[in-house]
Amino acid sequence: MIRIRNYRNFKIVRLLLVFTIALVITGLITTTYWGANGVPITSYKTSWIGNTFGGGAKWVQNQVLDMYVATDGTVYTNSFWDESGREAGVYKNGDVIAKAEDLHGWERTGGFAVTADKKHLYVGMEQRYIATDKPADYPPENTTWYCVRRYELSGKIAPFPGGKGVGQNMLIVSDKHRVTGLATIGSELYVAIRDSNIVRVYNTNTLQEVRKFSVPNPTKIAVDKQGKLWIIQKPKDGNAAKIGHYSPKGDRLPQTISNVPKANAIAVDNQNRLLIADNGKNQQIVIYSLKNQPTQVGSFGVKGGIYAGVPGEVGNLKFYGLTGVGVDGSGNIYVNSSGFNEGVGTQEMMTGTDIRKFSPSGAMQWRVLGLPFVDNADVDPKTDGIQVYTIHDRYMMDYSKPVGKQWTYKGYTLNPFKYPEDIRLRNAHGSVFFRRIQGKPFMYFTDMFGSFLHIYRFNPATDGEIAIPSTMLVNTSDKEEKVQADSFPPNQPQIGDWIWRDRNGNGAFDRGEYEASGRDYPYIGGWWVDSKGDVWKTVRTADGIRHFPLQGIDAKGNPIYSYSSMKKIATPKIFNDIRRIEYIPETDTMYLSGFTAEHPALQDDGKAFGSEIARYDNWSKGNRKERFRITVPFSPKANPEVLTASMSITGNYIFTITSKTPEVSVYNAKTGAFVTKFKPGAEVANESGWIDIPYGIRAFRRANGEYLVFAEEVAKAKIIMYRLPK
Repeated sequence: MIRIRNYRNFKIVRLLLVFTIALVITGLITTTYWGANGVPITSYKTSWIGNTFGGGAKWVQNQVLDMYVATDGTVYTNSFWDESGREAGVYKNGDVIAKAEDLHGWERTGGFAVTADKKHLYVGMEQRYIATDKPADYPPENTTWYCVRRYELSGKIAPFPGGKGVGQNMLIVSDKHRVTGLATIGSELYVAIRDSNIVRVYNTNTLQEVRKFSVPNPTKIAVDKQGKLWIIQKPKDGNAAKIGHYSPKGDRLPQTISNVPKANAIAVDNQNRLLIADNGKNQQIVIYSLKNQPTQVGSFGVKGGIYAGVPGEVGNLKFYGLTGVGVDGSGNIYVNSSGFNEGVGTQEMMTGTDIRKFSPSGAMQWRVLGLPFVDNADVDPKTDGIQVYTIHDRYMMDYSKPVGKQWTYKGYTLNPFKYPEDIRLRNAHGSVFFRRIQGKPFMYFTDMFGSFLHIYRFNPATDGEIAIPSTMLVNTSDKEEKVQADSFPPNQPQIGDWIWRDRNGNGAFDRGEYEASGRDYPYIGGWWVDSKGDVWKTVRTADGIRHFPLQGIDAKGNPIYSYSSMKKIATPKIFNDIRRIEYIPETDTMYLSGFTAEHPALQDDGKAFGSEIARYDNWSKGNRKERFRITVPFSPKANPEVLTASMSITGNYIFTITSKTPEVSVYNAKTGAFVTKFKPGAEVANESGWIDIPYGIRAFRRANGEYLVFAEEVAKAKIIMYRLPK
């Protein structure tokens, strides 16, 4: 037995013990929120998925459309858009070290070309009109300035006499067409403008034009050791590219490379070899000797890229969606992959950044990733949270690792060469539900407006990691006119709701694979896929619930849904505008959200979640009397406005998240009682972008009782992951 011999010391120890207990009880040492069934939610941890860095001053931009590598290995990039303003990023030694200032907002964006010399960084960008009290800094109404903007190598603005725009560092090269390529030779800056079929040349000190010359469809430019230009010539209509050879004065030289029709980026190495990023099926860097007639002397990267071997399986030398290549003074090779997306006639919708540095022998030295954008995650329930999917990507989780290090990028699920009609090539933003139906994996994808639900199947034996287009449910368009003949997808019904199923298994939208139902109410509230594979949909009407029971899985592996089996269900009377829906078949419990007479919508926002959540027990037995109602955060007149965006129910809790100041609220799923709320923690610099999608929060309860809560984080190109102990 240990005895305290000094009574005075004993009193001090006792007082300290009482004070400590009081601190614990009041939550000053650790915060404990008592939730459902007396189960405590102790202090949560914030982590993230999909970006090398957690936020604050460091994050990898969400896309790269051009890349230039300096002799010392500094990597300069350009994007059309990055949510937090890193349109033009600067990277070195596996770190993000800077960004070009003031390229975001006020109708400014980045662009498609970047280069640097020993003193300055040059960034292709666009400045559109904006009404302001400083009109000289902006173009006239209905005009866009297509510019090269000059910076110090640190990213600071570098003004020059006669410079336009905010900062007086914009060189206006066109008011009609964007900049598509940049390069420097000595004191001269070369600017390609594809849609004007011209290359303009400027003095880098004064940025005065010194000459111009014609080049058909010029885009990316590289300079060889003799000071000659190699220019990718890529027609706007998507026809085959070729690479032309030009003198600095613009004289057309006889050498041409025409056997890389999908050339997308270009660089010259320290051996005076030309490196061309082939964005076709090979997904390689092809290497040409420039002695006399250019001759291919090698390649870099696995032929077939990410589709070689196990299709979609990530590998150090497997590339996908090549947009950048460069070489430093030591012969190290740098490659960027940005995935595939056709956008709306441009590359502006492309998402993902994957910059890698390799030694001359091909060993990867470092890699930085910024993969998700307007995206959220869901888990494969069979794996207890170990396998996590986003729209394009699969991650493997190791929850024993430090914050931000739990994820490993394992799979890219999109194959544009085998499945060119995959809707994700045209719509890159939204979220997924991942389900196991009859033991088989399926991914359900809906866009940021909830206008469709696209279903993907998996066949690892034939397609590895690739999600195969399988089934699609589409809502009635809000436009009255018939679908145009060239609309996507092909062969679709002219009017109204429809279901497509890939009956022949080729992943294409063929004739005879559609079922039409005629026009339904055009404004959708939400989609849900329950654990049995039934699909639920809400539209904003008195009979606003649509239930599509799963009718089985066909011989090609597609889930079957039909209008003949679809049930229309009346909206419970408390809702005058129903929005989201989640049904749990194991307990026959329905959760609905929407606007009510007591808490009406103050404006017509088609993406809104509503102002209340209601729970219904014994739903399939016809019970429409709510067990409880929850009033969720909803204050559109606040500054900033407070709108709940999404909900997710799992285990003992209902999780909701607000949109503009993303804050998670937690409610008891059995009683509706408020439990707690939390925000992004210090691990992600206490910050998050807006929630832009109707399923911006997704929760999963692991077998050990731990809760994983995923939230869209558009600002810094990642998914936030909250971990709540059981």
